[in-house]
Amino acid sequence: MTSRRRFLTITAAALACAGRSNAQPVYTWQGVALGARATLRFAHPDAKAISARVADEISRLEDVFSLYRPDSALSRLNREAVLRAPAFELLECLSLAGAVYKASGGRFDPSVQPLWACYAEASANGTLPDEHAVTNALALTGWKQVALEPASITIRPGMALTLNGIAQGYIADRVAEMLRSEGLTNILIDTGEFRALGTHPDGKAWPVKLAAGGEVPLAARALATSAPLGTTFDERAQVGHILDPRTGLPSHTRWREITVSAPTAALADALSTAVCLFQTRTEIDACLAQFKDVHLEAISAV
Repeated sequence: MTSRRRFLTITAAALACAGRSNAQPVYTWQGVALGARATLRFAHPDAKAISARVADEISRLEDVFSLYRPDSALSRLNREAVLRAPAFELLECLSLAGAVYKASGGRFDPSVQPLWACYAEASANGTLPDEHAVTNALALTGWKQVALEPASITIRPGMALTLNGIAQGYIADRVAEMLRSEGLTNILIDTGEFRALGTHPDGKAWPVKLAAGGEVPLAARALATSAPLGTTFDERAQVGHILDPRTGLPSHTRWREITVSAPTAALADALSTAVCLFQTRTEIDACLAQFKDVHLEAISAV
């Protein structure tokens, strides 16, 4: 399996300008969130202590969302098919996922994990799954078989959920709310998706560069980019990781990269993933229009 997953970067100029005059320099913390590089950029005399609290919060949220921590809430749900007294964060994230599922006509579906695992297992052996394997995996998907209640989350035995298309953004949002509650602002949070709390310390927007070219100024807003071939299952890098839960097949749209901005990183994350499976700009616009203050910032064709 090959990966080219990093689509957004912050420009070096944004970091340099804060060092001018007597302004507090921008501090950059680096860590990991759900397997992706995470960074925090802000100017504050207690930056190291604040960053340590952010690292603790990310770790706490990984105990909810990670597929690689066997005792995480999501891992237990997938293993046992029921999760009693689920964390608020898991319910909230899944509820948003359900809204994007509906708006995208079923293209965004967290129950796609058995299908993704089918492709990943075959890829590890240097092949692609055969039709029988895909059909069996597809039989274990279906958002309508997920029951969300305050007291429990239930899935059909054999099913499994993944929140890889939304949880990184959600973690950025939770970190933003934690820092906002402490009275902090002018922070850029990057967990693979960007969430700007306020502006750059110099009062300007954070300049976020897109891998496909161009730049988006980001202030008090979130940004996410997805690409059908950002991660691939084959050596030729032609079989992408964004799988269509309606067919079991990888995306075959003509889009190379799609960037969406939204009030929250979770929403931007989920929508940028979902719209990769649409064939036309008209369909993409119609999906995004179902959510308030969501914008298609950039789109490039193969």
